[in-house]
Amino acid sequence: MFTTAWTASPQSPSTGFTPNWSQEGFWRQSLRQVVRLTAGGDRVRIRLSNAYGTSPLRIAGATLARTALGAGVDAAAGAGAGAAVRAEPVRLTFGGAASVEIPARGETVGDAAEFAVAAGESVTVTLHLDAVTGPATFHAQAFTTSYRGAGDLLADTGGAGFDETTESWYFLTAVDVSAGRTDGVALFGDSITDGFGSTPGANRRWSDALAARTGRPVLNAGIGGNLLLNDSAWYGEKGVHRLERDVLSLAGVDTLVVLLGLNDIGFSEGAAEPTYRPAPRVEVDELIAGHRELIRQVRGRGVRAVGATLLPFGGSDHWGERAAKVSHEFNEWVRCSGEYDGVVDLHRALADPVASERLRGAYDFGDHLHPNDLGYEVMAEAVGVLL
Repeated sequence: MFTTAWTASPQSPSTGFTPNWSQEGFWRQSLRQVVRLTAGGDRVRIRLSNAYGTSPLRIAGATLARTALGAGVDAAAGAGAGAAVRAEPVRLTFGGAASVEIPARGETVGDAAEFAVAAGESVTVTLHLDAVTGPATFHAQAFTTSYRGAGDLLADTGGAGFDETTESWYFLTAVDVSAGRTDGVALFGDSITDGFGSTPGANRRWSDALAARTGRPVLNAGIGGNLLLNDSAWYGEKGVHRLERDVLSLAGVDTLVVLLGLNDIGFSEGAAEPTYRPAPRVEVDELIAGHRELIRQVRGRGVRAVGATLLPFGGSDHWGERAAKVSHEFNEWVRCSGEYDGVVDLHRALADPVASERLRGAYDFGDHLHPNDLGYEVMAEAVGVLL
């Protein structure tokens, strides 16, 4: 039985927060990406998405290896001293073939490869893209480095051929392992769940901290800037639409933690930002209706739904008198309605003890909106107790 051990929610090509390759796409290049798994097993398979592609996506080849320094990989096919040493990374197949063509708006799941991994271990997936991809389905904010180089670098172990870098993931949306576990926890949210404010390259998101604390598979389905009620050209499809694809289709998930709605409230306070469009003024009843739709979808799949209160954001560009009122009313509904199967009060966990509308200074990344590494640890502790 397969369990999803890592995921990244796909987005349409855009300029994003940092320079990326999504709009230009790839041609006669290899793409190397590093992901950290939250479950172990002796077989691994990958999921690739062309969800926002306008033409078929050809994957000329794909490999899997243990992560080494930078773009380098360790070609050992197993964990520990007894690992089999290979001359090159493990070749992945799709329906028995080395290559695959994914239709526009489609996705594919690769064949299982014999490859032993442990929870907490990083693996490297390399894709050879020999045909023009067109604009690429991607996840804008990986908070880790991905690599690109010319030609077929599938067998490369040293990494010297990968001479370009980015902080986004492309096409790769999930890694499943033969863990046989059904206790996965999915986190569904915006940039706070995605990990904005955590130390890049250090795996200090609250999903990482929760996986380490609980020992359970923890899947990060956050998208920076994501909205519950409106699609965005920059920040992904609205939460009520993407839940099925980004969470409920994953293997082995039995609990969902929802932390979503702050951008719906706050974008209207910072409407001068072009990426904040659309920015309609959202009433608390609309947010509640959106969360009820999430609960309905989750319960229909037999998954436990946990609601989180919105974090304090006083002093940020999302803050204002109206935003304060709506967020307070929404948090009271989460705490008191009993509609979620469980509630975690992240607002109280991270609030300044003197000014409760603000993040405690020790937990503030600096923009009064996102936590830092310590703040994310506190979030994981609060959720871990409930789980």
